[in-house]
Amino acid sequence: MRAIWITKHGGPDVLQVRESADPVPKEGEIRVRVRAAGLNFAEVMARSGLYPDAPKPPCIVGYEVAGVVDAVGGGVTAPSVGTRVIALTRFGGHADTVCVPAAYALPMPDGMSFEEGGALPVVYLTAYHVLFRIGHLRPGSRVLVHMAAGGVGLAAIQLCRTVADVEVYGTASSSKHEFLRQQGCHHCIDYRTADFAAEITKLTGGGGVDLVLDPLGGKNWRKGYDLLNPAGMLVAYGFASLASGEKRNLLRVAGGLLSVPKFSPMSMMDHNRAVAGVNMGHLWDRMDMLEPELKELLRLYGEGKIKPIVDRVFPFTEAAAAHRRIHARSNVGKVVFVP
Repeated sequence: MRAIWITKHGGPDVLQVRESADPVPKEGEIRVRVRAAGLNFAEVMARSGLYPDAPKPPCIVGYEVAGVVDAVGGGVTAPSVGTRVIALTRFGGHADTVCVPAAYALPMPDGMSFEEGGALPVVYLTAYHVLFRIGHLRPGSRVLVHMAAGGVGLAAIQLCRTVADVEVYGTASSSKHEFLRQQGCHHCIDYRTADFAAEITKLTGGGGVDLVLDPLGGKNWRKGYDLLNPAGMLVAYGFASLASGEKRNLLRVAGGLLSVPKFSPMSMMDHNRAVAGVNMGHLWDRMDMLEPELKELLRLYGEGKIKPIVDRVFPFTEAAAAHRRIHARSNVGKVVFVP
């Protein structure tokens, strides 16, 4: 098989395409010939050495693939050989061949392309889990989505459209605003030129928001928390603000960690606000939770209510360029690899 290896922590140039023997499915596993694999910000941080859960280099990362089952291990009755599937992978997904437990793969809808399949699982699961299981999104809610033009951001905007009268505020650079409006973002805020908290306070007449989706971290968590209405919730699911430049900057990391606010239960009671954290990688062994969410997402796709936005498709040999595109936040939607 061919795969993208992180040879050591560093900039995008540490990525190499290497060949090795094809994996063999074990008991309860299937083998997928990968046609597309998603690239997420987590994998970019893993390359930089800022993702503590990632395996130590040299390693292959990647959480999601779409492809065709070409072999099954003992005890597997479905999916069968020849089935088009999307699959969750606990790393190892940036390869043209991968073995996963059969329970971690679901058949793709007939109309879904492999590129869409590779773009869906992680970002849509994250957005769905944050909005509905954690955030309990309700009709008429006001929702703030940071990094709104990224994979999770666009997934969240599309999912908000499935609930009546939800008003979406999104932060992104101004060049992406028109596209975001087409996707259903009602109020676009340029984070480079405006303070999002001040803008939302003005737009809502001081009314605030009911749900904040924040993958940024640091001082942004405090600003988002202060925008919350009674019964509102801040959901933290990343720390993108730590990533500055293509390599790990320990001084910036330390400064970012020092800027993390300390939320007091007493204060949360006084203001009737809540804070929650989500790390989808730590739910890997909870398919009882993730499988129903993924099936619901596939149902929504089949009904035309959601559709993954594929920003760019890169061959494995251009992995460095793909990482740079995400790191620079140039993407609108999901960056996808093809072997």
